[in-house]
Formats: sequence, structure tokens, C-alpha cells
Amino acid sequence: MPDTQKTAQPAGKPRRVRRGGSVMSSTGLYIAAGVATLLFLVPFYILVRNALSTDPEITGENWKFFPTDVQWGNITELFDDPLVPFARSLWNSAVVATLHTVGVLLVCSLAGYGLARIPYKHANKIFYAVLGTLMVPTAVTFVPSFVLVSSLGWVDTYRGLIIPGLFSGFTCFLFRQYFLGFPKELEEAARVDGLGYWGAYWRIVVPNSLNFFAAMATITFIQGWNSFLWPLVIGQSPDAWTVQVALSNYMTNQTVVFHTIFMATAISILPLLLVFLFLQRWLVQGIAQTGIKG
Repeated sequence: MPDTQKTAQPAGKPRRVRRGGSVMSSTGLYIAAGVATLLFLVPFYILVRNALSTDPEITGENWKFFPTDVQWGNITELFDDPLVPFARSLWNSAVVATLHTVGVLLVCSLAGYGLARIPYKHANKIFYAVLGTLMVPTAVTFVPSFVLVSSLGWVDTYRGLIIPGLFSGFTCFLFRQYFLGFPKELEEAARVDGLGYWGAYWRIVVPNSLNFFAAMATITFIQGWNSFLWPLVIGQSPDAWTVQVALSNYMTNQTVVFHTIFMATAISILPLLLVFLFLQRWLVQGIAQTGIKG
């Protein structure tokens, strides 16, 4: 018994050291996370602070943590501007981003499922061709796309803003990678019940892949909301402007209205924050399910 006690004492010392080391490492992680959070929130603080300030307070030398007199009237001024229909641009961006997201998910998921599941001797060649589109600069296809859309009479229309961007080679690639890892047993059971490829896709694959679809929807919606160059060219009328095009009109060669720019920016990012906060847990899970490893 005494021998066992002597041998048990040295074994307990390393455990105490490890516990202390884990506490220190956890404290360091919390500190690092706190610093990263503060750095992340600084741009949002500056955005809100300047949105509720006057131009002299924004550009003045004496910086204040928050404006002395909060300018809530900047919101009214923003939406009452006759030159920039900001409310209309918000609606246009919401319509374009939503329909763009739905269309991309439908088209790219079908393409990815076909490349991953439907046996075809040229499937690999088609897949390599899809990957090849990722290497083509956007500037190369921009002019031909505009000529085609213009010839169809789709300038200043939702069709011109949405339809040319319904296919994404990268999103198609992600869907194919995901479907390659999808359990084939579920689809084989659907085939036994008499379902074809479309039935298996719609009734089995989609309901069991909602996490990944939500992740792709988040990424696609943010991309559609932030799109600028194509809406700038297609939306030539103020009634067809998206929110990004409207923001660009507050900065001209003659004037720069700082408080209006900051207020418009603060309002324009609210939908993105809501979408991201609502779908953030699916965003990480969905990317992890693509099969892509760093």
C-alpha cells in the first residue's frame, strides 16, 4: 500500500500542470476573440456614428465618440431625395437578389446533380468545361452579354438584371462536390419505389440537403445584393437602379454628401446582416459538406 501511494503522487503532478496550461490557453483564446470582436465592430461603429452626424462633425478635426445632436433627420432626407429614389432601389435589390438566389440554386443544383449522378460518357468533359468558365475573366463576356440583353429589349428590366447571371460555374462545382458525397442508398431506395432522377432529386435529395442549400442561398444572396457593375449598365433608368447603383450617385465630381452616404450604407447592409445572422450556422455546415479540404 505505501508503494502504491508513492507512485500515485508523481502521477498527479503532470495533471495539475496541464489543467493550468489549459486555463491559460483558454484565457488567451478569450482575449484574442474579444480583440477580434472589437476590431470587427469598429467599422460598424464608425458607420452608425457618421450616419447620425452632420458633415462638419464627420470631417472636423475634433473627433467625438458620438455626435452631440443625433441627426435622425438624415433618414428622412435620404428617402425624400428626388434625385436618387433610394426606397425604389432597395426594392429592386430585394427582388433581384431573391430571384437571382432562387434561380441559381435551381439551375446549379440540377446541373451539379446531373454531373454527379447521371451516367454519361461525356460527363467529365462537360464538368471540365464548367470549370473552364471560372478561368474566363468577366470583362471578356461583359460586352457580348450586354449586346445580347440589349437586342432582346431587356435593358431597364428585371429580366436583364437577373437572367444572365442564373448560372454560376463555381456554385455548380460546389453542388457536384456535395452530391458526390450524398448517400446513394437513399436514392437507390427511391429507385425501387419507381422514382426517376427527377423524383429522387426533388423528393429525396433536396429535403435531405436543406443545410447545404441554405448555405449556398446565403452566399448567392449576398453576391446578388452587392452586385454593381452589371446593374449599373443594365439599369440605366433611376427606376431600375439597385441599391449599389444608388449609393454610387451620392458621390459625384461636384459634391460628396458624407452623412447621406453613411446613412444609405447603414440601411443597405441591414438585409445582409439579417440574412447572415439567420443562416450563419448553415453557412459553415454547408461549406464543410462540399468535400473541399484545405
